[in-house]
Order: sequence, then C-alpha cells, then structure tokens
Amino acid sequence: MRNTGAFTIMAFAGLVIGYVMFFIGLYNAPFQLNVKGYYIAVILLISYSAVGVQKVTRDNAEDKEVLAEQDARRDIQG
Repeated sequence: MRNTGAFTIMAFAGLVIGYVMFFIGLYNAPFQLNVKGYYIAVILLISYSAVGVQKVTRDNAEDKEVLAEQDARRDIQG
C-alpha cells in the first residue's frame, strides 16, 4: 500500500466535510430549486472528473514505470 491508513481516512474525511459544507450552504442559499439542482449536478460532475483525472494520471505514471522496466529487461537480454 502506498498510503497510510491515516492519510486515506484524512482524504475521505476531507471529501465528506467538503460535500457537507457545500450542501449546507446550498440548502441555506436563497436560490430557486432548479438553480440548486444545477449546482448539485455541477458538483457531482466536478467530483467525477477529479477522480477520473487522478486515475488517468496515476495509471500513466505506472505505465511509464512498467514500460521502462520492460525496456531495461530487453536491453539486458538483447
């Protein structure tokens, strides 16, 4: 595992606290219901995109490591 348990819990706690604060602020905002729905859709899209970007970045970094390892093996064998 790359991350400690404490770091993982802190990351999820930050996410939950951020969502709770956003929804409390949105609940108390003097907007019409359709505007509040728009903001909810936007925050969900941003969250999904952030997770996707993080995954793609991590996967690309891991792929570079694997490809470098394979190239090193080929150089040794060939």
